Amino acid sequence: MRHPIILVLLAGCSFALAGCMGRDKAEVDKALDSVNAVDATNLSDIMLTVGDPREAVAYFTRATNEHPERIDLQRGLGKSMVRAGQAEAAIGVWTRVIAMPEGGNDDKVALADAQIRAGKWEAAKATLNTIPPTHETFERYKLEAMVADSEKNWKKADSFYETAAGLTTRPSGVLNNWGFSKLTRGDAKGAETLFSEALSYDSTSFTTKNNLVMARAAQHKYDLPVVDMTQTERAKLLYTAALSAIKQGDVTIGKGLLQDAVDTSPVYFEEAARALEALDAGGKRG
Repeated sequence: MRHPIILVLLAGCSFALAGCMGRDKAEVDKALDSVNAVDATNLSDIMLTVGDPREAVAYFTRATNEHPERIDLQRGLGKSMVRAGQAEAAIGVWTRVIAMPEGGNDDKVALADAQIRAGKWEAAKATLNTIPPTHETFERYKLEAMVADSEKNWKKADSFYETAAGLTTRPSGVLNNWGFSKLTRGDAKGAETLFSEALSYDSTSFTTKNNLVMARAAQHKYDLPVVDMTQTERAKLLYTAALSAIKQGDVTIGKGLLQDAVDTSPVYFEEAARALEALDAGGKRG
């Protein structure tokens, strides 16, 4: 189904062409170019926001083939490739963008992002090192924190995470990443604090809720935190707590949590039911 904004743009083109009647060819061509430029700009914005990522890649691929000198289209191609999960291909596009006269530090940040997504951590670090320290943006410091994390440079990672969180009004994602970093290095209490803070900015993130349950379970706190959750989410979080309990040797508690997950789920919870049956079978054999 066509997007209504595109239909409005097409209608606008028709009216503009009607107004060109009676003018000479040069004026008509000039008017057409003006209308097409506005149409292309709006369509590019649409493709980058609400368009299907694969359709966006196809659109920007055609557009850059026709106008390879336009950096806005090259950037659109790089962004849409990342959205479509084509990080390797996006690296080539952002490298090309940086080499263009209008290329800047934000483009280098975008290249580093694509490199991280493609698992090229050393390349991402090298790219970030080419950006002057005066370029202080949320995206830059978020990536710096991730690179420091990958090197287990916890002090530097914490500093970058803190800086990144202070540079945005929507820090839930970076706080969640910071919390997961704390959890992987064994600081479950610090992770719990960060996950809770992340949920105060975005109470809808199930990933953060699940991470919070894992952080609490790592401290042998298996009761669910007081956060907004649907019945389905509650069942899944009970399942996470159950697996964590069993892994830590609290099998009886884990078994009870599995039963709660099965009873709570509004639909048949196959994974929890299977785990419960396996525990029962193991107990009978023992």
